[in-house]
Amino acid sequence: MALTGLTPKQIVEKLDQYIIGQHKAKCSVAVALRNRERRSQLADDIRDEVAPKNILMIGPTGVGKTEIARRLAKLVKAPFIKVEATKYTEVGYVGRDVESMVRDLMAVGYNNVKQEVEDQLREQCGPKVEERLLDLLLPGSNDGDKKKKKEKKGLTPFANPVSSSAEELALSDDATASEKGTKSTVSSETREKFRTMLREGKLEEREVELMVRRQQRMPSMEIIAGGSMDDLQAGMQDLTNLLSGRNNRKKLMPICEARKVLTEEVLDSMIDSDKVADEAKNRVEQSGIIFIDEIDKIAVKDGHGSQSVSREGVQRDILPIVEGSKVNTKWGVVDTTHILFIAAGAFSVAAPSDLIPELQGRFPLRVELESLSKEEFKRILVEPKNALTKQYTALLGTEDVTLTFTDDAIDRMAFLAEDVNARSENIGARRLHTIMEKVTEEISFTADEHAGETITVDADYVDEKLKDVVTDTDLQKYIL
Repeated sequence: MALTGLTPKQIVEKLDQYIIGQHKAKCSVAVALRNRERRSQLADDIRDEVAPKNILMIGPTGVGKTEIARRLAKLVKAPFIKVEATKYTEVGYVGRDVESMVRDLMAVGYNNVKQEVEDQLREQCGPKVEERLLDLLLPGSNDGDKKKKKEKKGLTPFANPVSSSAEELALSDDATASEKGTKSTVSSETREKFRTMLREGKLEEREVELMVRRQQRMPSMEIIAGGSMDDLQAGMQDLTNLLSGRNNRKKLMPICEARKVLTEEVLDSMIDSDKVADEAKNRVEQSGIIFIDEIDKIAVKDGHGSQSVSREGVQRDILPIVEGSKVNTKWGVVDTTHILFIAAGAFSVAAPSDLIPELQGRFPLRVELESLSKEEFKRILVEPKNALTKQYTALLGTEDVTLTFTDDAIDRMAFLAEDVNARSENIGARRLHTIMEKVTEEISFTADEHAGETITVDADYVDEKLKDVVTDTDLQKYIL
């Protein structure tokens, strides 16, 4: 696993680079992740008996629940998706069924593995792409056997009307050659001349015509896998295009774009999709992470109406997925037994105890995240690698504007974020995004007029930009 060598303490330190506070939650996910590595080193007879300890995060919006899970998955390069529990419907009703979250996770895993394989093969495919480009520029200049192989692969190039004049010019340079050997000799020499020009980047804007293949799915597999209606309709449309011959089309494009298209086609021909699918399936089953947000929205609190029944039905449908079941996907059957599930919700109205007992038992680790205070807001503004002040400074730096924030400006913005959260809806750290955008709005709008200047944002500047909003309670509801 990619995590080898990282202790829970080191995992928390990695998360601290992007997420401020919430130490308990970080420790919980770090231990859960470390246990996965420990499980991989167990003997076969006990490994399958060790189930992941799923986590239930409880806390208001904007305190870092999603970010912790997302950064965790990125840290270990594990397949990861975030879903909203409210988007699913009970089996038998119109909407997305809960099994689609596993199919979506498998799609992410497949794309991740495919991308890794493509990166490894990208350098090897360079010579093949170069030959294809030369075939486009000089049709017929290559030997017949190679041309036949390209035709069999469905990558037959189309003649470029512009290239004929270039070849004629090259032919004129070799007019002294014997009549018998002129054609073959010039063709070979011309191809090498164009190869040199291609490598030197002199033909990047030359237009060529080639066949572009639209991406196609396997609609029959979507039906078997129990895909959603949207997936089924899209798959049937792809099948219609394929049968009607509309799946391929000619397109005129410059060499720089044609190189990208041909690179993808060559990579596709070099990749063994079955091996990619097998590796993706293994990663999903052994290290996949599904983050189920807004799970509190499907909790039932003293309700007996149709809506409450529907919410309970969604919980019961989620239960077997979390417990461990086999889900059909177009890349094979995926066992969810060892997928890590992290659920999250504010639980401001409902409580975790309002979830059905069986589902509660499948999330044994409970972590309560704390609301953010002024001190956390200050740290969020300056400490993380992706801190907001760093982001805005970098953005304006692209226009040669140097933006600096004083300590009292940071302190003032943190205070205002805490104050507005307390007096209106508490949206956590997301409040800082709105405040920062409001503070830098004028600077961003007129940045081109201040090239080469240094603009300092202090507490007075912050108060000036936010005075009307902060003092007007009604405006707070709509602007901040």
